[in-house]
Amino acid sequence: MKVKKKVGKTTSPARKKVFSDEERSAMVARYRESKGEGVGEAEVLAKIAEMKDTDRTLAKRVHEVITASAPNLQPKLWYGMPAYAKQGDLICHFQPAQKFKTRYASLGFSDKAKLDDGDLWPVAYALPKMTPAAETKIAALVKKAAG
Repeated sequence: MKVKKKVGKTTSPARKKVFSDEERSAMVARYRESKGEGVGEAEVLAKIAEMKDTDRTLAKRVHEVITASAPNLQPKLWYGMPAYAKQGDLICHFQPAQKFKTRYASLGFSDKAKLDDGDLWPVAYALPKMTPAAETKIAALVKKAAG
């Protein structure tokens, strides 16, 4: 016996949301960035200024460390987050904790980052607070990643 699949819009009130409000906001931001918005240090600094206290403090310092350590990286926004690119390729980004309601901010690296180290290496780092040791580690990672 052949079973026909029902085609059309589900009208069930129990219909599940596929994306959270934060995810939808990030997708809208990425769409705008693809149209040329959010490129440049002024836009990155403006986005950092909008962040809540802890994230803003971390993001400011991460921005300072990255721009000092790898001046060849260009600041830009990526999914509405501060990011840094080399010749148009994303190298790293700062994800504030408030962005997706996580317990800590993070610093992530793309596959274009030159961090390869054997068969397994980290591509994102939790950043609950900024310390001199964290600054030193970020500077070294970004220099290596920017190659």
